[in-house]
Amino acid sequence: MRLTPDELSSARAAASINPGPSRARHVVVGFVLLLAIITYVDRVCISQTAGNIRHDLGLNEKQMGWVFAAFGLAYALFEIPAGWLGDRFGPRGVLMKVVVMWSMFTAATGAAWNFTSLIVCRILFGAGEAGCFPNATKIFSIWLPTTERTRAQSLLWLAARWGGAFTPLIVTAVLAVLNWRWTFAFFGIVGVVWAVAFYRWFRDRPREHPSVNAAELALMDGAERNAPCHAPIPWGTLLRSRTVWLLWLQYFGLSYGWYFYVTWLPTYLREARHVPLEKSAVLAGLPLFFGGFGCLAGGWAARRLGEKWRDVGRARRAVCSAGLFGAAAMIVVASKIDQPLWAMVALGLASFANDVTLAPCWVSCMDVGGRLAGSLSGSMNMMGNFGGALGPLVVGYILDRAKPSLTAPPSIEGWTNAFLLAAAVYVVAGLAWIFLDPVTPLEPSTKQMA
Repeated sequence: MRLTPDELSSARAAASINPGPSRARHVVVGFVLLLAIITYVDRVCISQTAGNIRHDLGLNEKQMGWVFAAFGLAYALFEIPAGWLGDRFGPRGVLMKVVVMWSMFTAATGAAWNFTSLIVCRILFGAGEAGCFPNATKIFSIWLPTTERTRAQSLLWLAARWGGAFTPLIVTAVLAVLNWRWTFAFFGIVGVVWAVAFYRWFRDRPREHPSVNAAELALMDGAERNAPCHAPIPWGTLLRSRTVWLLWLQYFGLSYGWYFYVTWLPTYLREARHVPLEKSAVLAGLPLFFGGFGCLAGGWAARRLGEKWRDVGRARRAVCSAGLFGAAAMIVVASKIDQPLWAMVALGLASFANDVTLAPCWVSCMDVGGRLAGSLSGSMNMMGNFGGALGPLVVGYILDRAKPSLTAPPSIEGWTNAFLLAAAVYVVAGLAWIFLDPVTPLEPSTKQMA
């Protein structure tokens, strides 16, 4: 039905008096999703170029394991400082600085000339990337109403996983034009562009942003109470909490198994499965591609079960424990399959099950942490990346012991042992979720998130 000119004029006048909520928070989510993609492109790039790096720098399996571990260790150690900085000073300035930092050392990775210089670059790269997800979670806790946070976390991890999933194809295309050294320089530039654009647009407090109107502020339902403040962080409260320790344990196990996909997987496909480079680039992306669907499925399942059971905590426990047990089972299945494609499908399903847990994990940090969301999520990610650092290192040593000679590749039994150990770690992580309370705030005055 077409409105008359008078009716159209009246409608416009009413809208100017009572405008609907603005959509600045959607732009914020867009910035964070783009950053997640950049983070994983920069992180996964080295796994696809590992063969070139080992050849040019003369590295063996143990040394490459330490290179992979150097990132994870530095990433873990700087998680809590990065989260604390976001809680205290705000994610705007923190993210701008750390994104520029890790982009510089992404580029510097291409300038490495020996084992030591490569280790130093990966340590500093990991220290920079440590600031990404704690401060992304802080942004969501400030800018989003409670009803939108689980969905935002699902989309965040979908973007991260699919960024990583398509990185092997992107890297293969870039390597067709540039060598591995200039490939790292190319990816480093992208992060700097994001950092400048984000710093110019974003504000730590929504009410200070010119694009946010009163209706959108009201929709946020007081989320700005989680904005950065200079009150001290009660570290004792975190350390005494069973919930915090269980969050740490489950994320350690989750990351231990998952890091295989962004470190050793391309090597596994080429050396154990004898898959050529072009085909391995496609297969290596399957686990992260499947994982993206897992991110969406986990957030959806946790919301639906929470509504059905009227118990958010029970729903998250069910989803996350099932996901981690499922990941363990599918890794065992993958180790028993001879055909490369079907083995990768099984690993893809393991990654799907792994990533079912991500949205509930991170939104639990928002619910339990409140104004401490940055510090709590940073500490959880720290423990996870200790697992992420340990996993590739252990794989490297297992493979080294499984080599029939110094010049021969590791036997298939070595890879199988690495898979079975990862499955056992997943089982421990799944058990942790059975006893975890993912909803009760650390600080009683903090309003519980739905």
